[in-house]
Amino acid sequence: MFACEHEGVRPDIMCLAKGITGGYLPLAATLTTKRVFDGFLFDYKDKKTFFHGHTYTGNPLCCAAALANLEVFKEQRTLQKLQPKIEFLTRKLKRFEKLNCVGEVRQKGFMVGIELVKDKKTRALFPWEEGIGVKVCKKVREKGVILRPLGSVIVLMPPLSITLKELKILLDATYSSIEEIVC
Repeated sequence: MFACEHEGVRPDIMCLAKGITGGYLPLAATLTTKRVFDGFLFDYKDKKTFFHGHTYTGNPLCCAAALANLEVFKEQRTLQKLQPKIEFLTRKLKRFEKLNCVGEVRQKGFMVGIELVKDKKTRALFPWEEGIGVKVCKKVREKGVILRPLGSVIVLMPPLSITLKELKILLDATYSSIEEIVC
């Protein structure tokens, strides 16, 4: 569920927000190991307690939404059902790597970065001012897909609920837009 799990890392402190409620309500949480938690747990009279909080914590409605969202994840086996979509995405991204204007395709699960380059061999980037990523995203929008660039990197972060058919539309529109604008 978390990026740190892909790397086999167990952080001492982890901050969560947004997705914990499924995006319906604002909520954040700070998770810690027991050791860190115990380091801040003192008797109130000792004045050693670490008083902390977020602007998005403690709201009963938000907390109920978060618990319901986590229950849906568990009941509907959301992460397990995501695996075939990730495998499909991985397979379909291979053709992007063959484009002369794509320097690298980076993927971690359902998060993808497609780096657009002037020269595949040297991986020379387009000048920032050229806005090549913005141009591709405007073109793909004409095809009914909304994406965002980070400079010359086209970011794909489809919703977990996307179907394979919709994922194919997303990838086809992105590929053809890159071809039309850059290659």
